Amino acid sequence: MRRKHQGYGDTFFIDEVFVKIRGKQHYLWRAVDQDGEVVDVFLQKRRDGKAAKRFFERLLRKHKGEPRKIVTDKLRSYKVAHRELIPEVIHDTTQYANNRAELSHEPTRVRERGIRKFKSIEQAQRFLGAHAAVHNLFNLGPHLVSAENYRYFRLRAFMTWEKAVGM
Repeated sequence: MRRKHQGYGDTFFIDEVFVKIRGKQHYLWRAVDQDGEVVDVFLQKRRDGKAAKRFFERLLRKHKGEPRKIVTDKLRSYKVAHRELIPEVIHDTTQYANNRAELSHEPTRVRERGIRKFKSIEQAQRFLGAHAAVHNLFNLGPHLVSAENYRYFRLRAFMTWEKAVGM
């Protein structure tokens, strides 16, 4: 599903949230584009500048190019990664600008509660990557398109899903 994805927007909303795995705190880094599609998720043990740089490098590698703008909260680790990796990209840290990324954690939290927590980092990373791809496939935004186009997009999403699972 990821290989056939049409591409992401040019503005990334980046945020991190903590996730407990076997009683230890880890950080789930997430990047969402301006349309609400999850660009990348990455689970790490730390939340420092080195971890932010690792996430940005992974994000740039997956996106195959630089975004026009990134929006983050005021965590200093983002400033370090921005300054060292993509200094020419606009970096917005104004209050409430990052709400799109904050809200994107909710579907993951719902699924996490449903499966009774994660057992290991590897299992969590596999699940979160697959969950992001499926969420992107079926998160169509019916309020943004006409009913006819929505039905078409929905049909296309189900056909893609059938190919992916081999029905």
